[in-house]
Amino acid sequence: MTDFVLNALPREDEGKGASRRLRRAGYVPAVVYGGDKRKKPVSISLENRVLVKQIEDETFFSSILSLELDGKAEKVIVKDFQRHPAKNTVQHIDFQRVTKSNPIQIIVPLNFVNFEASPAGKASGKFAIQQNTTEVRCLADKLPEALEVDMSGVEMGQVIHLSNITLPAGVEIVQLRRGADRDQGIAQTYAPRGAKAEAE
Repeated sequence: MTDFVLNALPREDEGKGASRRLRRAGYVPAVVYGGDKRKKPVSISLENRVLVKQIEDETFFSSILSLELDGKAEKVIVKDFQRHPAKNTVQHIDFQRVTKSNPIQIIVPLNFVNFEASPAGKASGKFAIQQNTTEVRCLADKLPEALEVDMSGVEMGQVIHLSNITLPAGVEIVQLRRGADRDQGIAQTYAPRGAKAEAE
């Protein structure tokens, strides 16, 4: 899952004034941190025009990215992201280094599948999605592109929870690690109004 390559430049000047000058020149101030304890945070800049194009792909935020700086590449994930409220520009972005041994926490999409084969689907039911992403914790080589929510067994009126997701080996849902009371609903099946009236 390293399809995105970011070409970064080192950034010497820091502070609000330096960041404003950088943005006026068409670049985005950014920071890389974490990973090996011996590595210090590094201030970098990225070309805004290229970055805006890359973030049009929603998988950018749930992927391991290849960051190239001074001829060296390292794997990172997005940890914080600030977009300009009115302009098509990125204000700031934070990256966390990825290592083989340290687990990462990252938001991934939820893909709802097999509803047509379910009892609710066969009864002309529908479903409403209440949450289409969730944060997972895993090692980098276990990171899934998305989590599949298998709806083949859902009944009419059923609420599907985070705990109903069958997880790949080595992957945990962060909310569920915090306790059973965080097992929130992510979708619910229902009968269309016309079907209710016909049943009555």
